[in-house]
Amino acid sequence: MGEDEAHRYLRGRGCTIVARNYRTRSGSGEIDLVAWHGQRLVFVEVKTRESEEFGMPESAVDTEKRANLRRAAQDYANRTGVDWDKTRFDIVSVVLAKPMRIAWIQDAFR
Repeated sequence: MGEDEAHRYLRGRGCTIVARNYRTRSGSGEIDLVAWHGQRLVFVEVKTRESEEFGMPESAVDTEKRANLRRAAQDYANRTGVDWDKTRFDIVSVVLAKPMRIAWIQDAFR
């Protein structure tokens, strides 16, 4: 549900989604959403929680998760011929409580 909300949110802000749930052939990483935002290819990690009771969803993107995302992103960029300098990593944080809260953290990490 969170990925669907993030997908709509990003499209409404000018992103063109080009892949969902991209996985490397080796299974060593997955990217929730891949999108073009202007001239940047953006690799998006979506984190969803029912509430903020146990912290913000984006806090779950730890060092290990970032390394897996980087590996999958490099695979995607290589396969599509996109220059690594034209990429970035974003996080979309979704809290499903009423009212729903969505935060788009651009250039969340390198």
